[in-house]
Amino acid sequence: MLDLAQRDIAAHLHSQTNPTQFEANGPLVVTRGHGVYITDADGKRYIDAMAGLWCASLGFTHPRVAAAAERQYSELGFYHTFFNRTLPKATELAEKLVALTGMTGGKAYFATSGSEANETMVKLAWVYHSTRGKPGKRKVIARDRSFHGSTIVAASMCGLDFMHREFGLPLPGFLHTPAPYLYRDGLPGETEDAFVARLMAELEALILREGPDTIAAFIAEPIHAGGGIIVPPASYFPEVHKLLSKYDILALADEIVCGFGRTGSWFGKDTTNYAPDMMALAKGLSAGHFPISAVVMSAPVYEAVKAFNSAGGNFGHGFTNSGHPVGLAIALEVIRIYEEMDVVTHAWTMGARLVGHFHELANEFDIIGDIRGEGLMLGIELVADRETRTPFEPALKAGMAFDRLAYANGLIGRCMGDTLGFSPPLIVGTAEVDEIADKTRTSLKQLTRHLGR
Repeated sequence: MLDLAQRDIAAHLHSQTNPTQFEANGPLVVTRGHGVYITDADGKRYIDAMAGLWCASLGFTHPRVAAAAERQYSELGFYHTFFNRTLPKATELAEKLVALTGMTGGKAYFATSGSEANETMVKLAWVYHSTRGKPGKRKVIARDRSFHGSTIVAASMCGLDFMHREFGLPLPGFLHTPAPYLYRDGLPGETEDAFVARLMAELEALILREGPDTIAAFIAEPIHAGGGIIVPPASYFPEVHKLLSKYDILALADEIVCGFGRTGSWFGKDTTNYAPDMMALAKGLSAGHFPISAVVMSAPVYEAVKAFNSAGGNFGHGFTNSGHPVGLAIALEVIRIYEEMDVVTHAWTMGARLVGHFHELANEFDIIGDIRGEGLMLGIELVADRETRTPFEPALKAGMAFDRLAYANGLIGRCMGDTLGFSPPLIVGTAEVDEIADKTRTSLKQLTRHLGR
């Protein structure tokens, strides 16, 4: 595969990759996948503890998903949902998503990526306020350390500098408030409730400073994913909701990572007591086997779209592949598999086992400062001093060093700064959980030597 690697370097610009380093080191050429494992071109097998990009919930191949795709391709390989057209599976999946999310009386809208779903929610929020005589409500509040996608509006909502610096983002009108990162941002001796009260004071001050009549929506991942597996205190979202209700601001839930069992509930909103007006779904919707996403909106949001077009206009939004028949078929089969395997119980059980292993590791390695997460969405934060929570010097790049060592040991994780992310396929079993922990232990031993500990 050497020739292929060289050809890839010559022709392919990779997402979230440093071009200079890529040209020097080349790609990992992935040729096969089975269960929770992938295999590279040299025949080396890795256990992928990040489910690819948080999304391969049923592993990297699944016979039932493949069969569902094949059946649909043989019946209808493409059609669209513009101009009053529909497909039987579009109706079925829309009904299923409205029921699963609890958005009684609401509607589902289909797109092809999480970025598109998040941008769709913003446009719907603008329509909602416009039809209620408040067209000036356009601004969106997101949070520091959040990730919401790579398109212009979605990237503007990200609270991560690397999503902004090359492109002159965020766009005007996209605002940020602190993340509920108690471990790193809590004051000495500050209780969870006091921390939440302080964040709410900052959020309300932002709303008043910008003007409540200018703010359309607040968007949040129930649990921060790419920002470092940040789980909010239990009172956080109920208190957020009080402010949003007070100032007539819509609540948007980015469930792209958290949805479909990842956090040990069907949706992250249920794990964290978030009560959104709209939800963006992707990744787990098809278990990563097809590019499909959805927005599930409450009845009032849909009624606003209907009212806006009451004079006869068409809803002015859409993507060629919204409601692609193969994506619909795959998503329906994936949800059936989730239900049959009792994905929520399985994620809780396997997550508890993996967390137990991580706490054992904390007894061995004093560079483990915090262990956090829910279900099978877990993080370990590395620190120079556990007692004081002092982080490692950035120049050490401790998280990246762990990633390299783990990779050499056949374990794929993900560092977010010095937070190590673990989000394995939801089909992971006890032996595989134990393997992830064993390879993490080996890699931590090597990391401590690398850091001179």
